[in-house]
Amino acid sequence: MGKTHQVLTAPAPATEIGPVRTYTAEQQDKIRALREYADTLLLPESDSYHEWEKRWLDRWDTVPRYMRAAKWNLDDGKRRIKGTLEWRREFKPDLIPPDEVRIESETGKIILNGFDNQGRPILYMRPGRENTETSPRQLRHLVWCLERAKDFMPPGQDSLVIIVDYKSTTLRTNPSISIARKVLTILQQHYVETLGRALVVNLPMLLNFFYKGIAPFLDPITRDKMRFNPDLSELIPKEQLDADFGGDFEYEFEPVSYWEQVVSHCRIASDGTRVEEHKHEQGERPADREAEKADMSTDEVDSPYV
Repeated sequence: MGKTHQVLTAPAPATEIGPVRTYTAEQQDKIRALREYADTLLLPESDSYHEWEKRWLDRWDTVPRYMRAAKWNLDDGKRRIKGTLEWRREFKPDLIPPDEVRIESETGKIILNGFDNQGRPILYMRPGRENTETSPRQLRHLVWCLERAKDFMPPGQDSLVIIVDYKSTTLRTNPSISIARKVLTILQQHYVETLGRALVVNLPMLLNFFYKGIAPFLDPITRDKMRFNPDLSELIPKEQLDADFGGDFEYEFEPVSYWEQVVSHCRIASDGTRVEEHKHEQGERPADREAEKADMSTDEVDSPYV
């Protein structure tokens, strides 16, 4: 495989998407109950953000993720999804205009490219490529990238991989602990059950203090998903793994072509809306699928779509 500017927007052939989610009839009842509760919180149709809020709730994975995060405690699930609805109304993560955050992408400090062995999209973060001063726009760029990772997910996949590469990172370019806390809050509270793996490579001794500093803010689930200096070739197909990490994918970052490919693939309009309905958001509502499952005679359902 030679050098390329082509962004990988699909998993390797024959990839088995996973993990496959298994829910009991009782768990399906709780998923339905949480959706019914969330529907009572929806903005009125007269509100311009109503359609985007409903679009998010209608995604097949949204409500199940919140019940899993709550460990099937319905009251906790209600608290969590209410908090995220309030955050999304203020932040509007699905309506960030590309040009608002484009400058943050120009050095490739965050790149969405490739998929792991289970079809999770890979988000590469390279703090050593930091190109701007600390500002709210940096956080909005990260959220924009998380939303695009959701767009990249193949059917049946609801999580992503983050690879943090500390090569060439200095104390100046490394994010502050306060910024890291804000990032963790967004990931852990508003993108629940979205992190599949967090892989940290090339961490210098100089920055060990950084992870000690954020450790108190890592919930146990996030901590369990973190690995330091793993063998990435065991987790990611060689043809999908960046050559910088021992893979065969010789991707050369070029800011203009990278940005245009991601925006085009995700069908993002200049104002942050969509050029047309995204393929991952078409089709039946999760509630419709759950209703069908409730009629099944078995107590367990195995499906990547629940």
